[in-house]
Order: sequence, then C-alpha cells, then structure tokens
Amino acid sequence: MRQLLNTLYVTTQGAYLARQRDTVLVRVQRETRLRLPIHTLEGIVCFGRVACSPALLGLCGQRGVAVSFCSEYGRFLARVQGAVGGNVLLRRTQYRWADDEAKTADVARSVVAGKIANCRTVLLRAAREAGSDDDRTKLTEAARHLADLAVRLREPLGVDSVRGLEGEAARAYFGVFNRLITCQKDEFFFDGRTRRPPKDPMNALLSFLYVLLSADVAAALETVGLDPQVGYLHRDRPGRRGLAMDLMEELRPVLADRLALSLVNRRQVSGEGFEASESGAIWMTDKTRKAVLTAWQTRKRDELQHPFLEEKVPLGLVSYAQALLLARRLRGDLDAYPPFLWK
Repeated sequence: MRQLLNTLYVTTQGAYLARQRDTVLVRVQRETRLRLPIHTLEGIVCFGRVACSPALLGLCGQRGVAVSFCSEYGRFLARVQGAVGGNVLLRRTQYRWADDEAKTADVARSVVAGKIANCRTVLLRAAREAGSDDDRTKLTEAARHLADLAVRLREPLGVDSVRGLEGEAARAYFGVFNRLITCQKDEFFFDGRTRRPPKDPMNALLSFLYVLLSADVAAALETVGLDPQVGYLHRDRPGRRGLAMDLMEELRPVLADRLALSLVNRRQVSGEGFEASESGAIWMTDKTRKAVLTAWQTRKRDELQHPFLEEKVPLGLVSYAQALLLARRLRGDLDAYPPFLWK
C-alpha cells in the first residue's frame, strides 16, 4: 500500500503558485506565505482566482502531482496532469467491459451493493443514538428498506435495473437524512438533494465534500492505470468522470456524509458561514471552507481495517485500494469486484 501524502488546498484569492527547484511556493501579493517540497504532495487543488506558473505545472506533471482548478464555491472546472501512465492493455479491457452489457452490470451491481450497505450502516448507527422514538423508527424502517434492495441486487439484473435500484436506495436514504441532523436544525435542514447550485447550507456542504472526494477518486484511478471517464454505473457523458462517480457511490456515506454530519452536529460549522447569492444559491464563506478542508484532511488520516485487504489503511487511501481492486477484477485476478464495506 502506498504512502498517504498531503493535498495542498489553496483558497486565498489572488494567490500565485510558483516553483523554486523542487519546492512549491505559495505567494500572496508577492510575499511567500508557504513552501512545500513537491515530494510531500499528492495533489494541489485551487479555488477561485489562484494562478500557477508554467514551471510549477511542468514540475507537477513530471512528479505525478495533479493540479485541479475549482470555482471559488467548489465547482470542479479543470484538471492538469502529466503523461497518462498505466498499462494500455488494462485500459483497453476497461473500454471493452464498458461495451459489454453483462460485464457492465456486474461491476455496477457490486458498486451499488457497497453504496447500499454503507448507507444502511450510517442509518443504523444513527438509529441507535436517536433522541426520539419517532426518529429511531423512521431510520430503522429506511435501513430495512435498504436491506431489501440489497437482497434484490443478488439477482442477475441488467444495468438499467441496477440503476433503478440505486435511485430507489438514494431516495430512501436521503428521505430520512434530515433526521441525522441533531443540532442547528434551523440553519441545517435537509428537504432533499439539490445541486448546481445547492439551495441550502447542508446541500452546499455535501456538494463541496463530494468535489473533494471526486478529485481523490479520479487521482486514484489514474494512479492504477484506469480511465476515470469511462464508467459502468454512470452512463458516458462528455466532461463527466463516470468511473470516478462509480467508485464515489460506495465511499460517499463514509467519507463525505459522515463528515458533513459531524461538522454540523459538533458545531464545527455554523449557519453564519454560508451566504446566499441573488439566484438563491448557497455558498460557503472562505473561513468555513478552510475549516471544512482542515477537517477533510484530518478525516483522511483516520485508520481502519480494510474488510477485503485485511490490513489497516488510512481513510484517504481507501479510494486507491478500491481502484486497485477494480483493476485486479478487470485483469481477471478476482472473480468479482469487492466494494468497500464500512463497519
């Protein structure tokens, strides 16, 4: 298992990133605020008006450090990386599988099974800690519904049927998500998932964390030689990283949803840290964004026992482990793709 390195998140507007030998410099108004050796970095994510020198982009490309650019509010815009690595035979296999209905459904079914299992674990944990009998009952009922859907996934379903079950599972999970919020309910309520743009602080927080997770998963897939664009559960669409979205499904409840709920329920973020635009969209303030990024980095260092590899790994490397297992499945080393199951 490879070493978990740091991701540099730059949120200061007007910052300029430059190269000094093998060191990344972060400058604000011509003053150097930060120096980081390139070998300590996994990636760089820039938010808003942040610029990078050509020399630094060249260094990052040589060292395999991807540079991602997002809007100031967290919407993914672009990604700069070096030469595509990996085994070309693996990618050819990935593309062939994507054109095969049965094999596409096989991978999609495993991914959705992992998502449903992890969502169910989140709900059952919350049910045990519920403050009212009504919350406990509703959470338990939703968890039971997810268990029924998981049983149906054992059947040899086509990919469209798998997508239908995934959608039904998402509705059941998000249908009781508001009951997982135990503090600051006036500011952080959840009436349903809204995106592009988010319409309330909870959705804004979730969307931001999903962007961070997407960047990590895409980097992990590229590291093992897979193409993040060509997926199985998500249909191909220009500009959409289908395979990254596939692997995100089983990781969202564990890495993103749990962190969002923790930040709210422990009052590490507040309603004052979110602002509304004229269009009604809700965005995080710079202070809140930095707090979330710090919590995200800390969360990624937490270790757990990987259920399939049977070894302790940091949460930040789970996406890499899953990408590696998917590559092994495509090569024929595994009989099925083993999704990440959180316990």
